[in-house]
Amino acid sequence: QAQLVESGGGLVQAGGSLRLSCEASGRTFSSYAMGWFRQAPGKEREFVAGISWSGGRTYYADSVKGRFTISRDNAKNTVYLQMNRLKPEDTAVYYCAARIGGNYYATLDYDYWGQGTQVTVTS
Repeated sequence: QAQLVESGGGLVQAGGSLRLSCEASGRTFSSYAMGWFRQAPGKEREFVAGISWSGGRTYYADSVKGRFTISRDNAKNTVYLQMNRLKPEDTAVYYCAARIGGNYYATLDYDYWGQGTQVTVTS
């Protein structure tokens, strides 16, 4: 059974950094595009960043561009999200997801989801 497990969330002050990891198991995800999404209380889940299966193409939401970096290590079946210069508005549950086809930005196009990891940024 395919599974995605996120880790690395926590509590950090504004301006700080965190690195999220998402480890895949149960199947090889090297042929899957991967994405990070987040959901704040009372808000819809939103796209944060995406990466192609090879890692050669990356995509970011305007709100995180220049602060967050997505990367992957296919040998480890792991995708990362480096988050720098964090802001209180980055507070949310962060989810990783995997897909074969479709649109990077579309939640419904992803086939597998992790359980999420909480990121809280204090001012």
